[in-house]
Amino acid sequence: MNNLDLKGRVAVITGGAQGIGYATSERMLRSGASVVMWDIDAGKLEEAKASLGKLGKVSGYVVELTSDAAVGATTAQTIKDSGHIDILVNNAGITGGNGTTWDLDPEVWKRVIEVNLMAPYYTCRHITPHMVARGWGRIVNIASVAGKEGNPNASHYSASKAGVIALTKSLAKEVATKGVMVNAVAPAAAKTAMFATMAQTHIDYMLSKIPMGRFVEVDEIAAMVSWLSSEDCSFTTGSVFDITGGRSTY
Repeated sequence: MNNLDLKGRVAVITGGAQGIGYATSERMLRSGASVVMWDIDAGKLEEAKASLGKLGKVSGYVVELTSDAAVGATTAQTIKDSGHIDILVNNAGITGGNGTTWDLDPEVWKRVIEVNLMAPYYTCRHITPHMVARGWGRIVNIASVAGKEGNPNASHYSASKAGVIALTKSLAKEVATKGVMVNAVAPAAAKTAMFATMAQTHIDYMLSKIPMGRFVEVDEIAAMVSWLSSEDCSFTTGSVFDITGGRSTY
């Protein structure tokens, strides 16, 4: 594994206690960053802090990311405790299960939009001005290939991730001259806890679409996210980086 130079950087990673978020936390800690995990699961958060603590400075806050007020308060507390925020990784998300568009419960649809799209909006809303004031920042939003292509029986998830891609492009243009780079990563499916909420037929469908014949590893996603969070990413913003094993070719 090649470590990047993230020394002195403070990274906020939502959903950082498990899955892609945990792998990204580990990768950034190994590259010298201080990591602040924002997660709704207090138990997982404590476990992650204990297991990652040996790698560097790691802290965490239990936060309801679908609450603008909670995100604002946690942003202020993080800046008070850590001094500043250099990197934001919007990783937290849910699938909402599977079903045809007409069969999905409207409340489930709404919850998926709240967690997958409104939450990244809230974090960007509160953290971006801080980055602009400091003249440097990196924001990486975890989207999905579903947001580009639209997966059947997952219209809520696909729509939410399409929204994340549009949010990324819009925000990137707004801060393009401010030293803040905003990009998205659109992975194929990874074997995380999210699989427990999906129908096996849907999991099989996703695998069948990947030419390399396997799911992406969370460490592979973490590697891409870490590069996008570094100084090496200096002239790339508003972009969507595919990591799909050949599924997306545009």
